Order: sequence, then C-alpha cells, then structure tokens
Amino acid sequence: MRVLVIYCHPVETSFNAAVHARVVDSLRAAGHTVDDCDLYAEGFNPVLSREERLNYHDTAVNQAPVQSYVDRLQAAQALVLVFPVWCFGLPAMLKGWFDRVLMPGVAFDISDPANVRPALTHLKRITAVTTYGRPRWTALLMGDPPRKVITRYLRVLSGGRAKITYHAHYHMNVSTDATRAAHLEKVAEVMKGL
Repeated sequence: MRVLVIYCHPVETSFNAAVHARVVDSLRAAGHTVDDCDLYAEGFNPVLSREERLNYHDTAVNQAPVQSYVDRLQAAQALVLVFPVWCFGLPAMLKGWFDRVLMPGVAFDISDPANVRPALTHLKRITAVTTYGRPRWTALLMGDPPRKVITRYLRVLSGGRAKITYHAHYHMNVSTDATRAAHLEKVAEVMKGL
C-alpha cells in the first residue's frame, strides 16, 4: 500500500524518534511505499490563518495553502500517525495539521450541509502509535481525547471503511529499556501486518 506517515515530535533523540524510525523501516521492509512526513523537519505551519478560516468552506480555494499535504493524503491508502500525547491531547503541530488539512473537500463533503459525507473513504487503514507520560488509568480518567480523535473522528471521516488501530506506550515517565524495547517490537509487528 501507499502509506502516509505523519510524524510529530521536535526532538530527534526522543523515544518518539525511535518509534518513528521503526515505523518507517518496518513498513518499507513489508513492501509498502512510504511517504514520510515529519511535520517539524518540513517546517509545517500549524496555525490556521484568518484567510484560511474565512475560505474554509469554499472548496474552490480552501486547499491552496496546504495543497502539497492534501495531495499526499489523497494519494495514500493508509495513514500512520506517530506522536506523543501532551497534556492529554494531540501536540499543537499535529492538531494544526488536522485543522488545516482535514477540511471540506478533503476529509468531508459539505455540498449538502444537512447531509455531510465522509471523503477519506480511500483510506484502508489508519493507525496511531503514541506515548503517554502518565499511566493508562489517568488517560481514561481524562477521557483519553487523543484516542477518541483517532478511533472515532477519523472513523467518521473514513466512512467507517478504514480499519483503525491505536498503539500506546503508557507511563513513559517510569519506562525502562525493557518496556521501550517491547513497545518497539510491537510497533514493528503492527507495521509489518499493516
């Protein structure tokens, strides 16, 4: 498959960087074509401008500021998101990618506002690989917004057609070499089976 990997972490020596490398290597080893999008390295601007918001519903012009990202998403058959959970949410950079790229005419069709239709129906798989600083119970107590964005919102945008999985390493604050190694192996297996 053609897989778009969206990676979001600013530190090249982080565990997330190691996870990202394992994701990309494992996908390529499995024979997938990978479009590796490192939002920080590419200098993606996460800020939705005033003009973009004013043009948000105008599908004739709304894609222009982020056309290359739209093209990459529309060419993909699978989407893999690699990111840390910060303050029980998506990192601002990734949230900005959602805000600016998952727009009318790309992620959903609003030509009939009373009957909004999904437009990411070409995606066969959506997978998130993430880390949390806190234990799972804390994420559950907070409602785990990142998990819901991936497993619910993206499911709606794919029309329920994409198989969606979510793989998290919890409690990074007390992780060990062994727990991190186990997570990397799990990630490799998931990507090989994509």
